[in-house]
Amino acid sequence: MGTAERATPASGGNERNDDELSDGTIVAEKAAATGAARPQPPAEGISEPTPASTGASAGAEPRRSRAGRNLPAALAVGLTLGMLCIAVLIFVPKVFIGVAGVAIGIATWEVAKRLREADVLVPRTPLIVGGQAVFWLGWPLGPGGVTGAFAATALVCMVWRLFDHGLSTAPRNFLRDTAITVFTLAWIPLLASFAVLLLLEEPDGNLRVLTFMILVVCSDVGGYVAGVLFGRHPMVPSISPKKSWEGFGGSLVFAIIGGLLTVTLLLDANSMIGVVLGIGLVVVATLGDLVESQIKRELGIKDMGTMLPGHGGIMDRLDSMLPSAFVSWLVLSTLI
Repeated sequence: MGTAERATPASGGNERNDDELSDGTIVAEKAAATGAARPQPPAEGISEPTPASTGASAGAEPRRSRAGRNLPAALAVGLTLGMLCIAVLIFVPKVFIGVAGVAIGIATWEVAKRLREADVLVPRTPLIVGGQAVFWLGWPLGPGGVTGAFAATALVCMVWRLFDHGLSTAPRNFLRDTAITVFTLAWIPLLASFAVLLLLEEPDGNLRVLTFMILVVCSDVGGYVAGVLFGRHPMVPSISPKKSWEGFGGSLVFAIIGGLLTVTLLLDANSMIGVVLGIGLVVVATLGDLVESQIKRELGIKDMGTMLPGHGGIMDRLDSMLPSAFVSWLVLSTLI
């Protein structure tokens, strides 16, 4: 996502985005599985060849932002998704659970697919089905249903991985694969379930969900604008080279202003709660983005999927939303 991105010179559409590898690392298992060697990106400080330097024509390349994305496509997709979510939350709030449930299922499938491409054999069927149970059981049963479904799914995934090659073959990398499976279960459906709890626990739950989604967008927009215009000091260059402290500051400014307005106007609550919420969401949204960046770095990939032009996959849009759902539930349930 665009949070806290640092400006880099335009390079004719061949520049790397902040999720691409900067240290030349690659997943050996994935390269062996595909049977083709993948070109390693240059180390930091070495410029990549551009169409101008190689004599290739750049006319066929899509127009990209200085952050390395197809900006027109990204804006179109982002605005469409945003308007859809606003309409659903205002007019048919409970339909949002179904929309979000589909997104969570696709995101879980994207991550499981990428993991298996890297020879991490997560059990996809129980992970996806159980993840839906974790997400949906927050509706009739509340937090108890979420935690119960999470524990049951984790146990089923362990047993599934233990015997997925039959009774006569011992599993390989069982500990690694089951640990990553439980991590994925917590990372996607468990964190997403707090959006359901936030929606259903109070009469104004739809406005609470809308508030946290607006603040995440404010964080993204503020980080992108400040990072592109002023970004000079890398935040965590070893994980995400284009994130800057200036961009992080822009995220804070936009999210605090957004928090003041949304908490006051939508929730009719103390404006200082908006300040707390805005700061909290910027911190966890940025960390969520960094977590996914590091996972993609270790897997040797740019995006989790290709479903959303200009963004990547569904998971590439949810990376900062997921931890923000939990923090929003915690702050709003406690302070309002």
